[in-house]
Amino acid sequence: MANRINFYLILFSFLFYKEAFASNEGMPQLNPEFWISQIFWLTLVFGTLYVLLSKFILPKISNNLETRKSQIVENIGAAEKQREESDQKIKDYENIINEAKIEAKNIFNQAREKISKDINNKKESLKKEIDEEIKKAEAEILDLKNKSPEKINKIAIETSADLIKQIIGTEVNSSNISAIVEDISKKNEEKYYGN
Repeated sequence: MANRINFYLILFSFLFYKEAFASNEGMPQLNPEFWISQIFWLTLVFGTLYVLLSKFILPKISNNLETRKSQIVENIGAAEKQREESDQKIKDYENIINEAKIEAKNIFNQAREKISKDINNKKESLKKEIDEEIKKAEAEILDLKNKSPEKINKIAIETSADLIKQIIGTEVNSSNISAIVEDISKKNEEKYYGN
């Protein structure tokens, strides 16, 4: 670097040779008798600057740049990793939601089937109970139907005997009244039941 600077200085001095020697009373920098000291100080100052820059300042700057570069790369890697993790978490969340929907649907279907079975069982049970009650009622009606002519006849005979006794004032033979009531009863049965 110092050699290069010296080369440029010498080249510069040849280019401006005439102007440098044109006047003895001009600028002292252009006076050739001061050139050696100027070149010495120029070389010393720029050499020192070169050494300071190349050995101390530039390596620190380079290290800082490398540190920043590695930090940026590390941050990009961490951000990419976090993005991948967040994508995975989103996928996991969507899977959990889908599984929850499927499970809820299954639970709903099972509950609906169970309720349907319970309703059908209760329907069957209620139907059996109603059928039993109908059979009991039919049996009671049939029993009442079978027993009612006898009771009606008995009530009719007693009532008729009491009425005749009150009208005539004397008691009538109950067998005669019984025969008349039974005859009327048979006619009514034929009329209503078609027997």
